[in-house]
Amino acid sequence: MMKIQKTLLFAVSGLLFATVIGLAAERAHAVETIAREAIVKDVTTGTILFEKNANKPMPPASMAKMMTIYLVFERLRDSRLSIEDTFSVSENAWRRGGAKSGSSTMFLEPGSRVRVEDLIRGIIVQSGNDACIVLAEGLASSETSFAAEMTQKAKELGMKNTIYKNSTGWPAPEQITTAADLAILAERTIRDFPQFYHYYAEKSFTYNGIRQTNRNPLLYKTRGADGLKTGHTVTAGYGLAASAKRGERRLISVVSGLPSKRARSRESERLIEWGFREFGNYALFNKGDTVMEADVWLGEAAKVPLVIDESLTLTIPKKSRRGMKVSVSYMGPVTSPIKKGDPLAKLMIAIPNEKPIEKTLVAGNSVEKLGLFGRLSTALHHILWGEAN
Repeated sequence: MMKIQKTLLFAVSGLLFATVIGLAAERAHAVETIAREAIVKDVTTGTILFEKNANKPMPPASMAKMMTIYLVFERLRDSRLSIEDTFSVSENAWRRGGAKSGSSTMFLEPGSRVRVEDLIRGIIVQSGNDACIVLAEGLASSETSFAAEMTQKAKELGMKNTIYKNSTGWPAPEQITTAADLAILAERTIRDFPQFYHYYAEKSFTYNGIRQTNRNPLLYKTRGADGLKTGHTVTAGYGLAASAKRGERRLISVVSGLPSKRARSRESERLIEWGFREFGNYALFNKGDTVMEADVWLGEAAKVPLVIDESLTLTIPKKSRRGMKVSVSYMGPVTSPIKKGDPLAKLMIAIPNEKPIEKTLVAGNSVEKLGLFGRLSTALHHILWGEAN
């Protein structure tokens, strides 16, 4: 038995990938940003394209409202809430989140009852603090209790560095998040609630005769942009959790700590455009594909298919794709008996200037061991002619 390594030559998305000795593909142009915290992520593959202080604690500002909306969407999905349900506007919600508070508001009137769907639009489009408080008080015993539920949900989603103290993102001691955590929340919102996500793409909403436009600047100028939420406080600076989809590809970006609305708009658009321009998604294998066949020793079949048990799509710099090397390594010939699903080989992918990728290949079929006569015959052939099977 010896170690066998074979380099594969095949077409992926119309592009030929082969080993070229001594050729190093040029890495995609680096990108910088004046954002204090930032992250760009490809949703399809989960690849982080860029990050800057992505796990550094920061105030969420109004991007905290994404979790308020997540919990509302969750109740709608589970039929615990209807978009036609109504909630009463408390004196507290009116005073703390209304026009007199000097904050973003839906201009709700105290004592009135408001439909859930209007509150959703009031939060997403108008960034209404009053609408957040109305929902928090209506869905929990208090806004404090609702904030505790928000924090618990964050932990369940894998947002390990997020703590909520209110439903609005209004500055509060110990209320923190990270750009990476907000990217998780954005992705889960998109994946978990496709039937409701369209609210994030609405550009305007009118309530009580007052029309307000969505503060997300990318909705008006970036192709494929369809969400999510802006944020701003003195401490947090200007921030935006954004997403855009082009074809089958979706990117999420989160920026924070910017000095102005203009900078927020410019940096968000620039990072998303960079991600689409410099990187591509390349489907190599689908789950169950046979990558190659391995020789079998003393088996009822001469070869066994080596299959990949998960789909493999890579997000890599476009300029690196022609320098990608794909190879398979295994100890062979493989001795029978072999059970379907047995790990037999390693698929190795080398990409210039990137970390190598390694995946396990398993037996696509079971191969029984030859009977005594077959083993003797094979051994004789091997002695006489050097045949391996």
